[in-house]
Amino acid sequence: MLNEDTLRRWIGRHTEVAVDVIDERRVADLAATLDEGRAPARGDALPELWHWMLFAPMKRPADLGRDGHPRLGDFLPPVPHARRMWAGGRLQFHAPLRVGQSLRRTSEVTDVRMKTGRSGTLVFVTVRHVIHRGRRTSPVLTEEHDIVYRPLDAAHASTPAPEAASATATAAPRMRHTVVPDPVLLFRYSALTANGHRIHYDREYARDVEGYPGLVVHGPLVVTLLLQLLRRESGQPHLRALEYRALHPAFEPGLLHLNGAPGVTPDVVDLWATDDTGRPLMQARAHV
Repeated sequence: MLNEDTLRRWIGRHTEVAVDVIDERRVADLAATLDEGRAPARGDALPELWHWMLFAPMKRPADLGRDGHPRLGDFLPPVPHARRMWAGGRLQFHAPLRVGQSLRRTSEVTDVRMKTGRSGTLVFVTVRHVIHRGRRTSPVLTEEHDIVYRPLDAAHASTPAPEAASATATAAPRMRHTVVPDPVLLFRYSALTANGHRIHYDREYARDVEGYPGLVVHGPLVVTLLLQLLRRESGQPHLRALEYRALHPAFEPGLLHLNGAPGVTPDVVDLWATDDTGRPLMQARAHV
């Protein structure tokens, strides 16, 4: 039986430190995967959210769960629910990350909450990451992301988040682009981000075990593509902050429609993704 007090003991229990280098080979591979016209070279600013291919732990097979993720109960709390999704996140960009830099990330679980919804009892875990260049005291990026865990037999019609949406998916788009998230794209993004979650590349597991109608498009990939749309349509805006929230999983096969429009103030851009039916999948607000 789930016990919120037991899970909340993971808050601040310990930190996890990882180091990595923004090497040109991985940057070029991600640029090709995302169909960028030119890969950033050494010394160039790394596009926002490309840091998600860094710091990924590569565990031994014995340390993996059935879903391909590292087993819970080490850094993340031992939530018994088998289905997990990124529910949302918030980032502050203090300084550009540049190709060739050495980085150090410190991570900590900052919140664990239980919530009862239409699909049963959900567990939300918030992880905070702080990234520095080497051992400098001033961070270059701070990030929080929310992970939602739900029972394996629960409905997955939506991905509820612990806070209200910050952007709207009802405005008329000023920017629009359509992407086909085929299995090759999903596999390559999984490989580059060392994401072993089988729902992104193992169709039989996604369908027969977790009950999805097809392969699941990575939530981080959807947000990354939304920022790619912003860069392509608005030049190279410097982002100060970003909030995003997952509303519904995106599946393959199917089209992913990326949209953007000016926000409530001149320094805000609202971004959202929809499927072929117009159903909102992801929404984000970029502060430029």
